[in-house]
Amino acid sequence: MNAELAHQLDAKTAQPTWRVRVVQGLGPATSLGGIVWALVQPYRITLLHPHAQGFWWLFSEPPLWVLLVGVVFALVVAPGLIEDLEDAEGGR
Repeated sequence: MNAELAHQLDAKTAQPTWRVRVVQGLGPATSLGGIVWALVQPYRITLLHPHAQGFWWLFSEPPLWVLLVGVVFALVVAPGLIEDLEDAEGGR
């Protein structure tokens, strides 16, 4: 087995650090916060009762935006941050 390949396998099987775990958890935690907010304050989601509400009032649903931000962070931002953290910690 090539030494470089063995080193790469060790890096893949290593446990993630607490920093990586925190970054991985930020997106789901934010999304969960949006869901809890929507359940605790359902009157904030005017899509449930859109009587006499304009487009912008319906478009700006704070709990839904929080949920969307959590999903975007988890799928778009976090992978790059995790890769950078792993590179920085591996270079010590």
